[in-house]
Amino acid sequence: MNAARLPHRHADGLTPAQRRAAVGAIVALHAAAAWGLMQVDAVREAVAEAAPIFVSMIRPAAETPPATPPAAPTPPKPAPPPTQRSIVTAAPTPEAAPLAPTPETSPSPQQQSVAVQAPSAPVDTAAPPAPPPEPPQIPPSAVQYLEAPVLQVPPASARAGESGRSVVRVLIDEHGLPRTVQIAQSSGFKRLDDAALAAVRRARFRPYTERGQPQAGWALIPLTFELEK
Repeated sequence: MNAARLPHRHADGLTPAQRRAAVGAIVALHAAAAWGLMQVDAVREAVAEAAPIFVSMIRPAAETPPATPPAAPTPPKPAPPPTQRSIVTAAPTPEAAPLAPTPETSPSPQQQSVAVQAPSAPVDTAAPPAPPPEPPQIPPSAVQYLEAPVLQVPPASARAGESGRSVVRVLIDEHGLPRTVQIAQSSGFKRLDDAALAAVRRARFRPYTERGQPQAGWALIPLTFELEK
C-alpha cells in the first residue's frame, strides 16, 4: 500500500498556507499601526514635511532679444593741444681714460700684425699742359698791308659833322687775316668806331714773321675820320 502524501513543511514547521496567513497578519498589523500613527497631528505634519518635493527644472525657451538700432557714430574728440615738454640736457660725462694694457690682454710680439696698406690708384701728377703763349705785339713799323683798310664815313656822321680818331686793336694770324678786332681807343662817336672796325675786317695783311717763321700777333691800327673842307 502507498503511504498517504503529507504536506511539505519548512524548517520552521509551518506549511505554505500557514506562512502566507502569518505574513498577511503581520502586514495587516503594520498597516493598522501606520494608520493609527497618521491620526496623530504631530506625526502627520512630520510626514508631510519629510515628503520629497519634486521641482520641474524645465528651462524656458530663450527669447530672441529685439534687434537694437546701430549706435550713432561718436564724433571724434578734438586732439588735445601739444604739451610743451621741457628738454633737459644732461651734463656731458667725462670720457673714461683709456685702460693701460695688462700683460694678459696685451698682444705678444708674435701676435702683432703689420697693417699692409692697399696700393692706391696711381695719381696723375703730370702738370696740365701750359696754355699757348700770348701772341706778341707787332711793332707799328712791322705792320704791312696787302689790302689797306678803306674808311667809309657813315652819311649820318657826315651830316652831323662827326670826326675823330679811332684806334683798332686787331689779331693778325699766320696768313695775314684779321681774326679779332676791337676798339682800343674810341673816337667819341659810335658810328665812326663801327666804321673803323668794318674797315679793318676788310683789310689784308702781310704775315708777321720772327726768325723767318710767320706767326700771329696783335697790332694797333689808327684810323682818322676828318670832315671834308
